[in-house]
Amino acid sequence: MQAKRGRPRNVETQNLILSTSYELLLEIGFGAVTVEKIADRAKVSKATIYKWWPNKAAVVMDGYLTAAAARLPVPDTGSGFQDILEHATNMARFMTTREGSIFLEIIGEGQVDPGLAEAFRTRYIQPRRQEVRGIMERGLSRGQLKNSLDIALCTDLIYGPIFYRLLVTGDPIDDNYVRQLVTQVFEAIRTN
Repeated sequence: MQAKRGRPRNVETQNLILSTSYELLLEIGFGAVTVEKIADRAKVSKATIYKWWPNKAAVVMDGYLTAAAARLPVPDTGSGFQDILEHATNMARFMTTREGSIFLEIIGEGQVDPGLAEAFRTRYIQPRRQEVRGIMERGLSRGQLKNSLDIALCTDLIYGPIFYRLLVTGDPIDDNYVRQLVTQVFEAIRTN
């Protein structure tokens, strides 16, 4: 086993940097956040930030992901339908807030920054897809969903239209829309 090099992160300082980057993200948007602004507000050196993160995108992404994960718990009600409905509804509600609009900014910035796009897919999108996979696998193990279920396809069928409205059409996204969407998909994948 290889020993780790350097000093470990100070958790208190790390949390301060993450919360500061998130506050700035909400206040001024991704494009205007700089490592200098994060360091000034957190009262740490830029070297401290660069010791733990390679660039602005990485620290801002971590700050955003930490905050977003805390606001989007994974339900386990005993019903695959209810769990997906709650998960999709909570995600849609979050996405239509100022905090959620940061998501759209990051996607936009990712169009010109492939590293940011890949980091966002790897560190935010894929973990959310894994959450949905877990919910659907529970539904399968409970006999609530068809054994032939293609989980990745069903995930796209449920969540894709929400992102389509957010990113393309601008049509409203409310609880009723999400319920109709989840209900339509579950009519095809339920066992009864």
